[in-house]
Order: sequence, then C-alpha cells, then structure tokens
Amino acid sequence: MLIIKQMLLLTIGAAAVCTPLCAQVPGAKIGSFDIFSDVGAPAIAGAASYHEPSQTYRITGSGRNIWFGQDSFAFLSKKMNGDFILQTQVRFLGEGHEAHRKAGLMIRSSTATNSPVITCTVHGDGLTALQYRTVAGADMKEIKLTIKAPDVLQLEKKGNTYTMSVAHFGEVYVMEKLENIDLGTDLLAGLFVCSHTTLFSEEADFTNTRIFNTAPDTLIQYKSYIGSALEIMDVASGHRQVLASNKGSFQAPNWTPDGKTLIYNESGRLYNFDLASRTATVLNTGTAINNNNDHVLTFDGKQIGISNQGTETKGQSAVYTLPATGGTPKLITEKTPSYFHGWSPDNQYLVYTAERNGDYDIYRISKDGGKETQLTNTKGLDDGPEYSPDGKYIYFNSTRTGKMQLWRMDADGKNQTQLTFDELNNWFPHVSPDNKTLVFISFPKDVPADKHPFYHRVFLRTIPVGGGESKTIAYLYGGQGTMNVPSWSPDSKKIAFVSNGIF
Repeated sequence: MLIIKQMLLLTIGAAAVCTPLCAQVPGAKIGSFDIFSDVGAPAIAGAASYHEPSQTYRITGSGRNIWFGQDSFAFLSKKMNGDFILQTQVRFLGEGHEAHRKAGLMIRSSTATNSPVITCTVHGDGLTALQYRTVAGADMKEIKLTIKAPDVLQLEKKGNTYTMSVAHFGEVYVMEKLENIDLGTDLLAGLFVCSHTTLFSEEADFTNTRIFNTAPDTLIQYKSYIGSALEIMDVASGHRQVLASNKGSFQAPNWTPDGKTLIYNESGRLYNFDLASRTATVLNTGTAINNNNDHVLTFDGKQIGISNQGTETKGQSAVYTLPATGGTPKLITEKTPSYFHGWSPDNQYLVYTAERNGDYDIYRISKDGGKETQLTNTKGLDDGPEYSPDGKYIYFNSTRTGKMQLWRMDADGKNQTQLTFDELNNWFPHVSPDNKTLVFISFPKDVPADKHPFYHRVFLRTIPVGGGESKTIAYLYGGQGTMNVPSWSPDSKKIAFVSNGIF
C-alpha cells in the first residue's frame, strides 16, 4: 500500500501544513509530485513516502528492468510542460540483491511500459548512464559515464535537448547531453527505483529534490522575475530545507546574530523572516524603499547597512545605515553609485564597491560618512568586500586576472592575494563567524566574468579562509540574489540562500 505524507509548500505568512501518514487516495500529492505508479505491473507492488521536515522521499520499487523495449519499475512523478529541471541527491538503502538495481531521475512520455523515455540512472554497482528510448517499444540506448556511483543528480529539458549532470557531493558536475529528442509536450518527470528482479524490492532515499520550470529565453532580467525559494542548508552534509516560496523574487538573506531571523529583500523592501513561525514582516527603512540586495548587519546585529536608489541620489545606488529594528536611514556615501557589502567588526567602518572615473573598485568609509578611502585600484571589476571577524582582512572578488576570482587583502588594502584559480567565475566570499571557512557562489565559465545574472546553473562552494581546495556544497538554479550578502548562521554550521524556478 502506498504511504504518503502531504506538505503544502510554504508561502510568506503561512506556516507548514502537513497531513499525517495515511493510505494513498486517488490524486493525492506526495511532496512536490502528483502520481505514484508501478509501471509495467511488477510482481511486487512499490511504495512512496515523503517526510517533513527532512523533506526526504523514500521509494520502494521492484520490477524486472528498465531496458529493451519495455520497462518495469516504481515511479513517482509530476506532469511537466516546457523547459524544466529535476534535481535530487540519491542513496540506496541496504546492500541490495542485484548489482544492477537502479535509481535516479526520469522523464517519459507516459506510464505505458514501452513509452519513450530518458533516464539519469545510477546502478547498484556504481555504473552511471544516460539511457533513452526515442520511439515507443524500441530498445533502450545508453551513454555510459566514467564517473561511478554519483549521489548528486540533475536532468534538464530545454527544448528538445536533454542534459544529464551528476557529481559526487563536494565536486562539480560531470555532464552528458542528448539533442534533437522529441518526447512530446505533456511529460511525466520524477524519481524511480527498479530492483532488476521479480523476487525482491529495493529502496532508495531522495533528498534535496527539486522540480521546476526554468526562465524562458524571452525573459528580460530585472524587469520580469520567476519564482524563488528561501532555503537554509547544513554546510557539512549539504542537506537543504525550503522555508518559503514565492512567485516573485526573494533575494539575499542575512542571518541575524541571535539566530532567530533572516532578513531578505523583495521588490525594493526588506523583510524580517521569523524562523520559528515562518512568517515575514516588513522592516521599516523609512524613505529607502528601492533597496537592492546589498544589505549587511553589523557584527553585533544592532545596525544595518543598505544600498538604496533614492530620489536624493537621482536614482543612483548609495550607502545608508539605520537601526536593525528599523528607522530613518542615514546617507553615508555622497558619491554614487556605491554598493554596500560589509562592516568592520568594531562597527566603525563600512566597505563597498563603487564606480569612480569609469572603473569599479573597493572603498572604505567611516560610519559617520565623510571622505572615502580607496583600497583597490586595478582595471576591471573589484566587488563584494567583506571583513574577517578578527578585522585583519578584507575578502573580495576581482576580474583582474581574467576570470572572476576570490582575493584577500589586509584591512588597509595592502598585500592583495588571489585565493581561487579555477575556470569558474567566483563571487561574494562570505566568512564564517568562526573565521575558518569562506562560502561563495560560482557561475559557469560561459557567463561573462564581470556579470552575476539571474537564472543560471550555479554552485555554492567553500574553501578555507587562507585558500585551498574548494568543495561544492549546493547545486542550484539561481545567481543574482542567491547569496550576495553574509548569510552564515551564528554557529557557522548553516547558510541561508535563495534558489529560483517556477514551482
């Protein structure tokens, strides 16, 4: 018997609503999915469940195989149209009975046993393949990947192109692509398990599962937006949890020093999101109602710095400060444009990126305003400055060597040192409160080095504060607004961020 647990995806102002575990009823949702099916009538019935708050799916499935001209397996799916992405992190339960038990992601035309299909498949023995059947009843074909037993899986449809991306957690994706594949328009996409035997069932857990439509190519950024989700993540395990979703654009959550609240911006205003009640309230910023996503709290949490595009600056971004509880904003930077990024630990100075004389560099200014001090002076873009908790260093990102890379300098601007050297474009280094780790967002190499746009396939990664080997901790669809500001939890164990998609 199919066991389910239903969760209504959170929206601002509404707490989670869950029903108890109960028997399946026709049309009942299972988390984000609509349909559970035993495709091909396997001898042993399958089952699916969803657990909240861990946001984990468990699928039990039997079935002879997903191969040749017919399939037999357990399938948890959702009807999808247009372009979309399906993501998950998968783990087999138990040692298993067959080396070729299978689990993964699937897109198919129907639940017919001989349906055209594309699968991102991981076998029990680690074999990993992009498998596909383009005509009903035809034998399955496959492209085997060199990677063995990845646990992070993604399958994307864009037009008639399907891209499989897989990784061991901590690494970047290995990718394989199929082009000119037409499965139709009304598709089924979801998670599957196949035991590769009629004698036994197999089980797998699926975490960090997301299914969403992507932005259309016709979307004009900064004028039109797609949906967004406010998330928190355990940095060590990579386990993610959606706190709230919205059809608009959440951006750039801060975590307050008391650990109770996230501050994010949406449509030019700042909001307090209470983690206990999962409700949001407007943070009073007075006349500053055109805030961008560069807002940062002092280390003691008493003040907040913002970047606002106000009438007094003729719509140009300038830095302001105000009490963290709300109040009247105080203009700090007379020159524009200026984009705020960090406070000194003693709350006496602010650092920001500013365009002066046609170039973007990093500047420091007193909390009371006045004369600004230029800290970097190189061609290209220097951005994202942030103090270390001990006040010794400022971390930032720069295009001065070609790609956008992470850098560190002394608090007075001296000894500017490059920390990352890879082919990705690395932005916005944020220092953990324990001063051990940097977390940052990486854009693919085909994105211009000086741009951090919305709606791209990006990574969140970490490195030690002194530099070293990077570790990927999140694989998501996001970019601008995902993690522009410091977002560590006070205990240095979690981060907050925003992902995107039409959910």
